[in-house]
Amino acid sequence: MAGMLAQLPLPLLPSGAAEIAPGVGLVTGDDGGGLVSVHGLATFAWDGGDEAGRRLAAVQLVRLRAVSQARAAAAFGVDPVTVWRWDQALAAGGVAGLVPARRGPKRASKLTPELAARIRELDAAGATLAEIAAATGVSTFSVRNALGRVAARGLPAAAGAAEDSAGLDAGGGEEGPGAAVPVLPDPVPRDDERALARWGLLGEGAVPVFTAGARYPLAGLLLALPALEDTGLLDAAKEVYGQLRDGFYGLTATLLTLVFLALAGEPRAEGATRVPPAALGRVLGLDRAPEVKTIRRKLGELASAGKAADLIMALARRHAAARPDTLGFLYVDGHARVYYGTRNVQKTHVARLKFPAPATMETWVTGQDGDPVFMVTAEPSDSLAGELRRLLPDLRAIAGQGRRVTVCFDRGGWSPALFADITAAGFDLLTWRKGPAPELPADTFTTITCADDRGRQHQYDLADTAVTLTIHDGPRKGQTVSLRQVSRRVPARGGGTRQIHALTSRTDLPAGEVCWRLTSRWREENYFRYARTHFALDALDSHTATPDDPDRKVPNPAKKTAAAQVRRTEILAAAAQAQRDASLAALRNPAPGQPVTITNQMINARPSRLPRTRRSGQGCGGHPGPDPARRARPGHDAPGSRGQADHPRHPDGRLQRGNRPRQGAGRPLRPRRRRSLRPHPRSPHRLRRHPARPRPAAHPARPPHRAPANPGTRRPLRPAQPSRKPLSRHRSRPALRSQTPPWHCMN
Repeated sequence: MAGMLAQLPLPLLPSGAAEIAPGVGLVTGDDGGGLVSVHGLATFAWDGGDEAGRRLAAVQLVRLRAVSQARAAAAFGVDPVTVWRWDQALAAGGVAGLVPARRGPKRASKLTPELAARIRELDAAGATLAEIAAATGVSTFSVRNALGRVAARGLPAAAGAAEDSAGLDAGGGEEGPGAAVPVLPDPVPRDDERALARWGLLGEGAVPVFTAGARYPLAGLLLALPALEDTGLLDAAKEVYGQLRDGFYGLTATLLTLVFLALAGEPRAEGATRVPPAALGRVLGLDRAPEVKTIRRKLGELASAGKAADLIMALARRHAAARPDTLGFLYVDGHARVYYGTRNVQKTHVARLKFPAPATMETWVTGQDGDPVFMVTAEPSDSLAGELRRLLPDLRAIAGQGRRVTVCFDRGGWSPALFADITAAGFDLLTWRKGPAPELPADTFTTITCADDRGRQHQYDLADTAVTLTIHDGPRKGQTVSLRQVSRRVPARGGGTRQIHALTSRTDLPAGEVCWRLTSRWREENYFRYARTHFALDALDSHTATPDDPDRKVPNPAKKTAAAQVRRTEILAAAAQAQRDASLAALRNPAPGQPVTITNQMINARPSRLPRTRRSGQGCGGHPGPDPARRARPGHDAPGSRGQADHPRHPDGRLQRGNRPRQGAGRPLRPRRRRSLRPHPRSPHRLRRHPARPRPAAHPARPPHRAPANPGTRRPLRPAQPSRKPLSRHRSRPALRSQTPPWHCMN
């Protein structure tokens, strides 16, 4: 525009005009009219109520390129998309296309005063909304509108309709506190706060604002707030994490969203797609709840802080302070979180699947009621015994000094060294005995009837004894641990009975309580099953993987198998030795008055040798050593016999065949003939490709071949002779006959 004038126009604006762009101003009146001034000239004007003229002014300013579309939209109070739609309507239908269409219903309302009175009569008679709608021929929304249960937007509900809907009133149908409550109110607009959060000016999160309503979707989730307050989740999270980055959704809103989604049956982040964001937002006091992308971003921010263990321990301390009576017996067990992705995750045995699978191990500690106290992620390939030893300081920090706590666990934590560590740390233990144990006599069992903590009666056949265990490894090697053993006799599957032994350091507990306390460990397993079904305990909401430590030591499975084979071999050898000693004792101690003659044949007939595969250590990764149960035979250690210790065929098998002893002492040994380095005359290697040539003087001469000192009866080797008639395919070409053959082709 400035290029069409002789001189630059002055940016003159009328009084009271708002500048849209340089030289362009907008003046609005109280009646809705307005005036657009361009460089001091009144260009567009419209009266109050002339919506088509107002829209035309906005479109023309954009078409003249006096202002941009965004500035025109901001000046006229609309979105840029709206200005674009006005432009399309002007191009399609002219100025008539800018005339706004009539709002509201396009025909007369069916809800006449007579029909409204009929609806109120049916409602007073106790009919439902659906029955009233079917009887009057209108929709249920019209029925609620006639009854005054839908307030007009921006206007309060009618007083007469409020009296009819007395069930929705907070008072007696009067103005103020007794006014009707809308059924489903619209949330408070939070556009300004979202705009501030987009630029990082809002702070940690938006403040929740609730509006009164008669019926809220998902309002039942609010009933969980008192229980959530008792757990201390929100306070512990603020104590550990402080706050998240500035944004619209803060730490409290994020945690409440996760808890409400889990209670609504959608424990994973993807479950937010199946819950209406507006409905969940009303429960949170916001216009809408965060969706999947925002939830994952918030979870990633929490995970990057690396304070998950601190949060779990803070919750455990609050649980111990709120419910100290449940810490008398703590159940410890491992849980395998199975991994079904494509990453290379170490395999571990999963008990519920009954085979190894990629998984991560977790160690859970629950109270005597089965409620979780805390959880830690176990090291790969670490046993329950190792995890228990590592958790003892944390258990003492949670339970407090001086409090008597009994740690209950299954056979996975069997270790006499661990039992000594538990008792030394001030804890009591309760577990099952692992491995073979001697059977108790039948007369030591007594039938006992007892009641558990829930009043249920139990009847057991028990025997109460003591046992001493020896520690075979670790820094406590050689020490012993004395524990109380409560044995229970139960029917066996194949008939008869079998004995189950429980070990504990508690001598004050009745024998019946020892049994039902240990069997109550299944409460922890029941929690795992429930949480896996309803709370997606094994689900992973993060797709981030952390590489394993390459320097971490892991057990060698081959060594473990070999050690087990060696132990079984030793047990079999000891059993054979015991049987042999018993047989010899029976021979040497006959009945009084009965003469017995013991011969070598009778001793050799005693079953004392093990199978050859067991004696030689087959399958155990190494030789187990000499057989301690091998019987002695006459002449076993005679020189030159197989029983001699240095004979190469001795069962120990540790000498080489080169150490075979001489068969005759007076016969001299012949020296071994040295092997000739020259090939045999009939060998194909003698067929040379090139004729022999004299060896250069610099190369040392080959020493003459010496005959062996003691040739014996062997036929001497024939002297090497060149082939008289080599094959035609080995003849060299004429161009190559004068060339010197390479060194590696000469002898």
